[in-house]
Amino acid sequence: MIRPAEPHDVPALVEMVYELADFERARDQCHLTEAQLHAALFGPSPAVFCHVAEAGGRPVGLALWFLTYSTWEGVHGIYLEDLYVRPDARGTGTGKALLATLAAVCVAHGYRRLEWGVLDWNPAREFYDHLDAEPKSEWVPYRLSGAPLAALAASSGAPTS
Repeated sequence: MIRPAEPHDVPALVEMVYELADFERARDQCHLTEAQLHAALFGPSPAVFCHVAEAGGRPVGLALWFLTYSTWEGVHGIYLEDLYVRPDARGTGTGKALLATLAAVCVAHGYRRLEWGVLDWNPAREFYDHLDAEPKSEWVPYRLSGAPLAALAASSGAPTS
């Protein structure tokens, strides 16, 4: 069963995010707290959304996403930040069901894109290929964080707090 996340899901969702961080060999970079995720999903103006895959009454997967906007398309899209299925639920169609649910959200709202990133070594790439998802190798992701982000912000002259 796939359903929108509910407040009582937050502890399990945070657990799964840490499981994903372990899988991606980056647990030391994961700092998410239950309070942060609860505020992001259920605060006064949520900008992050989540669907939960449930089996046997327990969460076994998640799709955490937010809206993007394409100036070329002139409409919103969905960016899938995290897709995770617990190992014991893999191969059951759970990942496909989560993606199909997000595809249905896109179609229902007139969004034209469902996008995500994947590590180049992740075996899930074969699964995405079977869905006819297209890798966008011509686009190179960039990220500013930590000291470089703070330095660029300081150079703007705008207040940062």
